[in-house]
Amino acid sequence: MTTANIRTPQQYDWSWLAGNTRLINLSGQLLGAHIAHAGLIMFWAGSITLVELTKLNPELPLSEQGLLLIPNLARLGWGVGANGTIIDTYPYFVVAILHLTASAVLGAGGLFHVFRGPAILKNATGQAKKFHYEWNDAKQLSLILGHHLLFLGVAALLFVGKAMNWGGIYDPAIGNVRLITNPTLDPFTIFGYLLGWVNGHWNPLGMAAVNNLEDVIGGHIWVGVMCIVGGIWHIITEPFSWAKKRLIFNGHGILSYSLAGVALMAFTSCYFVAFNDTVYPTVFYGNERTTFAAVQFALCVTFLGGHVWHAIIAKNQGKSLSKQEQFNGFLAGFVGLSVMVIGLVLLTWR
Repeated sequence: MTTANIRTPQQYDWSWLAGNTRLINLSGQLLGAHIAHAGLIMFWAGSITLVELTKLNPELPLSEQGLLLIPNLARLGWGVGANGTIIDTYPYFVVAILHLTASAVLGAGGLFHVFRGPAILKNATGQAKKFHYEWNDAKQLSLILGHHLLFLGVAALLFVGKAMNWGGIYDPAIGNVRLITNPTLDPFTIFGYLLGWVNGHWNPLGMAAVNNLEDVIGGHIWVGVMCIVGGIWHIITEPFSWAKKRLIFNGHGILSYSLAGVALMAFTSCYFVAFNDTVYPTVFYGNERTTFAAVQFALCVTFLGGHVWHAIIAKNQGKSLSKQEQFNGFLAGFVGLSVMVIGLVLLTWR
């Protein structure tokens, strides 16, 4: 009698797909990964700016050169003159080097927290330990959120300072760089954009319908102040009881909320790229920006998918989803899909 060899299915190790999930309970090392990611972003921005600088031809319009980052620097008023003409490339070199320097600092910080720093911040010394968190500690997560909002607010106000005091920004309405000396602060005008109420009538583009830099800078003033006030609020308080009941406080839940916010920003950016010639002047970006907008839209869909994925995992931890939760998920997916379809239809009108 012969014995047949029974082959068992080969077992694959998929643990590498976990990514930073393996650090979910290691606050120090997760901070290191977070800082390292920021360093990679800085490195990309600096290196690509240098690459574009080597290809830049100041004699040709930027819109004809297929560039991505230098047009963003030009619209901020650096190195550009009347009618979008490039008159000085040195500011672009400086910006690139600053980003590369920052990437080295952030990279070193990331490596330190991963290999030399405490794996868990509560074992750290000095001020670092106060940023240790437990995912179910709503008050501590609120403190960390508050610090993030402070940085966002300061960044928004730095942009305002550039526009109002430090050289100004490019205004396509006059074809030149100018200081924005009288930003719009009227809350009815600024927040009307959120509801699509623009210049006394409804506009489906909402914020993307803005057509003057006074409103753009005024909006950033409101955003900067609100982020700073909100940051202070979250640092000194903790979430209300209704928020603790409604929101999910675990690693996947917090990540899902973050991805939802990034998806919203990508969706908003998509509309500004596609329809707004004040923020994205045609002299720098051209009239045909469909591909640029499509990339933003693809990023939106990717982040939105990540939000749904991590939200389901967060909701499903320790229990199965109820019928009501499954229906809510279906309803949210249907609404999201409807918004994306409407967005695609509007984009075809560009």
